[in-house]
Amino acid sequence: MKKGLFLLLMIFSVFSNAQQTLSLEECYILVNKNYPLARQTDLLQQKSTLEIEALNKSKLPKIDLNAQATYQSDVTQLPFQLPNVSVNPPNKDQYRATLDVNQLLYNGGMIDANAKLKDVQIKTQQQQVEVNLYQLKTRINQLYFSVLLLQERKAILFLKQEQLGSKIKEVKSGVKFGAILPASEKVLEAENLKIKQQLTEIQFDKKRLLENLSSLTFSSINENTTLVKPTIASDFSAENSRPELKLFDLQNEQIQVSKKVIFKNNLPKINAFGQAGYGNPGLNMLDNSFQTFYMVGLKANWNVFDWNKSKTDQQALLIAEAIVTSEKETFLLNNNLQLQEMESEIKKSEEVILTDAEIIDLREYVVKSSDAQLKNGVITSSEYLVELIHLYDAKTNQRLHEIQLALAKANYQVIKGNSN
Repeated sequence: MKKGLFLLLMIFSVFSNAQQTLSLEECYILVNKNYPLARQTDLLQQKSTLEIEALNKSKLPKIDLNAQATYQSDVTQLPFQLPNVSVNPPNKDQYRATLDVNQLLYNGGMIDANAKLKDVQIKTQQQQVEVNLYQLKTRINQLYFSVLLLQERKAILFLKQEQLGSKIKEVKSGVKFGAILPASEKVLEAENLKIKQQLTEIQFDKKRLLENLSSLTFSSINENTTLVKPTIASDFSAENSRPELKLFDLQNEQIQVSKKVIFKNNLPKINAFGQAGYGNPGLNMLDNSFQTFYMVGLKANWNVFDWNKSKTDQQALLIAEAIVTSEKETFLLNNNLQLQEMESEIKKSEEVILTDAEIIDLREYVVKSSDAQLKNGVITSSEYLVELIHLYDAKTNQRLHEIQLALAKANYQVIKGNSN
């Protein structure tokens, strides 16, 4: 009973492994999830949260504990003597310990503006990560559809091998009864060996490509994995959704927020402060004893002239804004050229595929005629083989054109920014 259950599990395991499939969308998901660069999105968000938290803590009171002991060469003394009054000068050795508290009351919203700038900067960096990850999709497409083409070629070769095997049996029977020359059998067997060679090459090429795809997606893809041929629509009117466009928008937003930060940096700043201490002397410099003291007040600061630094910074931001605009225009120009090329490639492949079926029908008719002629000894097996090869070349070309069309559609969607 246990032995039978073990064998059943082994068979199920082998069957599951042999039936493993993978889609193009799953490859996109894997690279977005597993590629090392993808981890930066969360790390950048954590960094932003901590930096904004640190900025907001500037709104809290600043508390400093200070202590000092000094000895000075001279002290303040009265330049004259008062009658019947003795005024002792301060000691040359002095001691002081203070607790200082500073509280920001108003800075024109500078902290909030810097927090907003930090938030936009992190979003811009996260979007740059998104752009870099998105650009990997073109590499995935190339690998994915290369494997698909090998799968299609393998399927065609199996059909060719099957038909050739049946023909070899017929020729062997003809040779046995003297109706066909022995050389005819050898010609077909040589072609059969050639097919085996091609299947071996496909096996190793597919394994290599799947290993590359596995490395790119940081996942384990079995060499027996079958890639699913995707169904991709050709929507030429869809809106451009490339992540680079959002990146340009965020870069512009960052520039606008930076302008506000420069403006707020020039606004007046008001702080409340307080000091409590213990020292010798205290605030009364004429009392040479240890005493407690305190002081409270307000302090205002306004930089009314900064040598046009703010104006220069604003001008630099205007230039940066112009740079972003030119980069966006350049990107859209190149992107539109790529879309035109892919659209032309799609239409060309669709036109070519229309005639593939007609060519195959004609080639099948010729092969059937050659088959009958070979049976009747009108032609040799070499002549029959030529027509058979033409037929399967036509079938291979049809699959090739279909894969080329699917690849062009997938690339079009990636270029347009509409791939999943």
